[in-house]
Amino acid sequence: MFVIVVPGVVGGVIPGLISRYRSYDWGRWDELLGVAACALIVLGVFVLLDGVWRFATAGRGTPSPTAPTERLVVEGPYRYVRNPMYMAVGAVILGQVLLFFTWMLVAYLAAFVVAVIAFVTLYEEPTLRRTFGAEYEEYRASVPGWFPRPPRGE
Repeated sequence: MFVIVVPGVVGGVIPGLISRYRSYDWGRWDELLGVAACALIVLGVFVLLDGVWRFATAGRGTPSPTAPTERLVVEGPYRYVRNPMYMAVGAVILGQVLLFFTWMLVAYLAAFVVAVIAFVTLYEEPTLRRTFGAEYEEYRASVPGWFPRPPRGE
């Protein structure tokens, strides 16, 4: 439940409350930005659901700190970037910024980015180091945290 409710609230409900789902008129850029926004939202939802699936199947756990994985998940999008689910929620919010532009929504996206980076740096990475040790350090050395790229050796 946590793995759907939290991203749903953070990525959908709160931006909806901020924007009231009122579309923004970008003038001649409206159609292009609308397509880009929808692509970001669809891709974000897909990557998020894929991550939840991989945590359950490959990791034998969940993204929730209350029921963490037994194994380090390093497949699928995790081969290219260490934080694809956070990036997915950010993509959903960014898509909504493009559709329902308000400065409050931009500020919310910025606050989301700062909060996620702080959480990953202060809690998640130290926890993964303690839990998975050298396996996580090797993964961390070969896969970037935020800017996707093909894994080394491919």
